Amino acid sequence: MPVSVAPARATIAPDAAALQRLFSLQKGRSEALRRESAAERIRRLQRLHDWITQHRDDIRAALYSDFRKPATETDVTEIYATQAEIRHAIKHLRQWMRPRRVGTPLALLGTNSWVQYEPKGVCLVMAPWNYPFYLAIGPLVSALAAGNCCIVKPSEITPGVAALIARLVTEVFDPAEVSVVEGDKDVATALLQLPFDHIFFTGSPQVGKIVMRAAAEHLASVTLELGGKSPAVIDDTADLRDAAEKLVWGKCINAGQTCVAPDYLLVHERVKDQLIEEIRQVLNRFYDAQGRGVAQSDSFARIVNGNHFRRLARLLEDAQQRGATIAVGGSVDHAQCFIEPTVLLNAPSDSAVMQEEIFGPLLPVQTFGNLMEAVDFINARPHPLAMYVFTRNAENQRYLLGHVPAGGACVNDTIVHLGHPELPFGGFGNSGIGRAHGHYGFVAFSNEKAVLQQRVGKTGIKMFYPPYTERVHKMVGWLLKFL
Repeated sequence: MPVSVAPARATIAPDAAALQRLFSLQKGRSEALRRESAAERIRRLQRLHDWITQHRDDIRAALYSDFRKPATETDVTEIYATQAEIRHAIKHLRQWMRPRRVGTPLALLGTNSWVQYEPKGVCLVMAPWNYPFYLAIGPLVSALAAGNCCIVKPSEITPGVAALIARLVTEVFDPAEVSVVEGDKDVATALLQLPFDHIFFTGSPQVGKIVMRAAAEHLASVTLELGGKSPAVIDDTADLRDAAEKLVWGKCINAGQTCVAPDYLLVHERVKDQLIEEIRQVLNRFYDAQGRGVAQSDSFARIVNGNHFRRLARLLEDAQQRGATIAVGGSVDHAQCFIEPTVLLNAPSDSAVMQEEIFGPLLPVQTFGNLMEAVDFINARPHPLAMYVFTRNAENQRYLLGHVPAGGACVNDTIVHLGHPELPFGGFGNSGIGRAHGHYGFVAFSNEKAVLQQRVGKTGIKMFYPPYTERVHKMVGWLLKFL
């Protein structure tokens, strides 16, 4: 279904002069936004929410044009997730904006102190292609809640959604407050040369390093939502049918093109065969109930384009050449950019599928004999964005959560921590910097100004002013005893 696109009043031609004019326009408006009340910010967010509600079919059509993404999957992962973020911000924004009182130490008795949140100014949101609507609009919600102007750069890999976002921004916002800039990596490079006050980037660690280097030139703060190889550990106490359902859903939603999808399984050697059989049955039930093959399912999306299809096909071929065997799936169709959900056994640790983030429906399975082996295997690699633990043993759960550093974790589920508005979302080291969603997103786009109010005249701290007499020396010694 085609997506109608209104004249792109807020979409700027990608040349350096136009970008500079746009940035200057938003810089000038940012001072006015700094003084806005919570009610004014909420009205802006409400307009965004209403537009999304009224254009649900257009959003579905755009995602279908880019991914052949099922409408229900779009509703859950793109529309609901975005609307939930907006509603949560609207509900809590007044509370977030209030100064946060803090306590007073002994040496500063008589003072009042608080943390005051103020907008950073003009921000850049660089969105990825895998969830191109949610991961563009979600950070924009946080930026607007915090009172910033914002430029959104959607991914050129998903042109249907990029056009839709340009239309949305044109119809909802003043370009001095929010604008869209479309284009390829050259446009992204030109944007990164501008002195933004904060940059929110979602993408690969390799590009994240480029963004961080560019931000350093202007000492701009960054939120980097990156990726990595998120493991799922399944011990010998896990409910294998339940685990299989959750692993298949987490791996196959959006055809595996999800930054927090389970990237590989670490399964206790005693339950490996049973888990694989459960996975096979779940795949048939989810995507092949009528026996026509997954390629005919209306519930399974496609790889975004030919380049990414070929990358995944190379991962699969390399693994097989290195001795991996296919336990489930394995069929591919270049014409459709289709790769069947595929379970791989015995992929060597140095194979590409075990070294690179997969970002597709390939699922390598490794085994372990004890939890220490599983922990050592994970920790020999860069810190993952997420870790998934399937167990009914509380001690095993504590051990794994306590010994594996990761951006986030789920116990007996996958992915859903991403949708919890009270939990921070983000990576650790190679998988990202900073946190997003809800209050954490608001803080990421805010300057936390520390304020101390002292009384006029005689104050406690004056007792420690020079000259440093014996009396002052004794007073300092007395104070140190109370630390």
